[in-house]
Amino acid sequence: MAIAPPGLARWARRLGAHRRDTPPLLKRTLKSAPFLPRRPLLARPLAVLAPLLLSGCTGTLPVPMGGLDRRLEAIGSSHAPALSDRWLALIGGRGGREQVVLVDLERQMPVPLPGLNRPDAQPLAVAVDASGERLAVVRQLEGRTELVLYRRSLMALEPVAMEPPGVPRRISLRADGRELAVEVSRGGVWQVDLIQLP
Repeated sequence: MAIAPPGLARWARRLGAHRRDTPPLLKRTLKSAPFLPRRPLLARPLAVLAPLLLSGCTGTLPVPMGGLDRRLEAIGSSHAPALSDRWLALIGGRGGREQVVLVDLERQMPVPLPGLNRPDAQPLAVAVDASGERLAVVRQLEGRTELVLYRRSLMALEPVAMEPPGVPRRISLRADGRELAVEVSRGGVWQVDLIQLP
């Protein structure tokens, strides 16, 4: 007849469960478990490994993209990121001169944006569509804040009118590039406009 392993009995005693108080189901389980080791040889290693093994149940942890992070550091300070499919748009620069930067995440390289960045303009926010073709930008130019749409294939920049007039601050571009959500200040009140783009 199998007997309860000494380690399990000690464990039960520590919890205050004396032999006479052991529930019948536990007694039957212990008697029918001859395969249990006589000594808890693996108790200490399992106690150490259990948290590590259980942490694997939560999935993989986020891992920084080292190569890309180093390339972004070369741009200088950066902020206001917008991510869409394989494209990352952000505002970056050095020495107070900031510009819009578009990074192709598959190649892990910035792509040129001719006609978008002007030395006398300060970009404030940027958004990109899933194809990397359209970028919406809020910028300050000659003392006013404006919203513009840039088309990469045409290297063209066009203003986006705000009706009624307001001061744009943050933007989000739909994946297909056909609709724009804009946070706008009008008379000290913040509102959100949805703008359909041609």
